[in-house]
Amino acid sequence: FRDIYSIWPERFTHVTNGIDHRRWLSQINPGLHGLICELLGGDGYMTRPQELERLADFAGDSQVLARINSIKAENKLRFGDFARRNDGFLLNTDAIMDVQVKRLHEYKRQLLCAMSIASLQMQLHDDPNMDFVPRTFVFGAKAAAGYRVAKRIIELLLSMAGDINNDPLCRDKLQVYFVENYRVSAAEAIMPAAQVSEQISTAGKEASGTGCMKLMMNGAVTIGTLDGANVE
Repeated sequence: FRDIYSIWPERFTHVTNGIDHRRWLSQINPGLHGLICELLGGDGYMTRPQELERLADFAGDSQVLARINSIKAENKLRFGDFARRNDGFLLNTDAIMDVQVKRLHEYKRQLLCAMSIASLQMQLHDDPNMDFVPRTFVFGAKAAAGYRVAKRIIELLLSMAGDINNDPLCRDKLQVYFVENYRVSAAEAIMPAAQVSEQISTAGKEASGTGCMKLMMNGAVTIGTLDGANVE
């Protein structure tokens, strides 16, 4: 596009579609919404989202941070209820929720995350008594019916889940949960509970869409490629 850009540079923009904070914060995370309203003196942020910038004043307030941690813990319990109802899965709600939810695609690098999980399992086998912060990896994804590699990656993740979740050396330390039929109602349970947001897509290949915004808005720390919506 270099030639046309040299003539009309203003035609080239890189703004990702936004998200609706009225749904993806206030509606799905009532605990956090209530705290924000309390701190800002009302729900004005619903129509004036720029008011959220005032929350920076509380970044060092230990009481506010404790409230946020308590809200996150409640959301993790609620997600645990969803996992039990949706998939009959017993979620370790005491573990860090490490989430990668999006389309299953090679450039989105769910396979890279899987390799990282395999490495953690091997470390636990090498040193079962190592200092290890419990982590639950949550995947949610769909793939086109004819996308064979993506389907194989889903098969791999499910196989890893079966192995790790039944591995006595990983019990209460490492867990993998692949959410069946990822959809909006599943996202509404996952986003408020997430603590780590995996946004590791190949740079220049839509390193992240709006999902990263939903996770960040609900208090997850982003591990991501310095590109795309991650930067925005």
